[in-house]
Parts: sequence; structure tokens; C-alpha cells
Amino acid sequence: MGLIAMSERDLQRIEILSKVIAGRMTMVSAAHVLDLSTRQVRRLLERINTGGAASIRHKAIGRPSNNQISDGVRDYAVTLVGERYADFGPTLAAEKLAERDGLRVSRETL
Repeated sequence: MGLIAMSERDLQRIEILSKVIAGRMTMVSAAHVLDLSTRQVRRLLERINTGGAASIRHKAIGRPSNNQISDGVRDYAVTLVGERYADFGPTLAAEKLAERDGLRVSRETL
């Protein structure tokens, strides 16, 4: 088994939940410390029991976003902005790309 990268939040959750498993902390106090409901703490405990500490990590880590545009469209939009709208800000450039070129990209992409 390899190394698993975890955030500070995940490590804190594992520490608190291990105290609950060991009986040194109640589920209610763990919920208060983690700022979760007792139901969510119960669900996290079930995940630890079935999948181990690695199951606390978010399942979408390392996966691309569902709203991600393709690399080709992004590169084409950035090229057009560089050629035609180089002195525009990102918001105006996105508006002009939609208006004149029919290419809809967000200002964050630009």
C-alpha cells in the first residue's frame, strides 16, 4: 500500500474519530469539535470501520472537474484573445468572443 496524501482537516477528523472509537470521546462532543451533525459522525465512523482511515478522504480528489472545458477549446479561446483582444480585460474579452466569434468561455478561463 502506497502513501496517501491527506489534508489537515482529514487528519483532524481521523484523530477525533479514533478517540470516539477508543471510547475517550463521545459522539456528540466529536460532532461539536468537527462542526458536524451526530448523524454525519456516525457515517464517518462506518466508513472508517469498513474502509480504514483512507476512506475519510474526499472521493473526487484527483479527478477532473465535471464543468471543465476541453483543452482544445481553451487553447483556441486564449489564442483568439491574444490575437484580437489582447488589450481587453477578461470579462470584456469573454463577451466579445461570444458576440463576434460564437465561442462561449468564462472569464475565469481567460
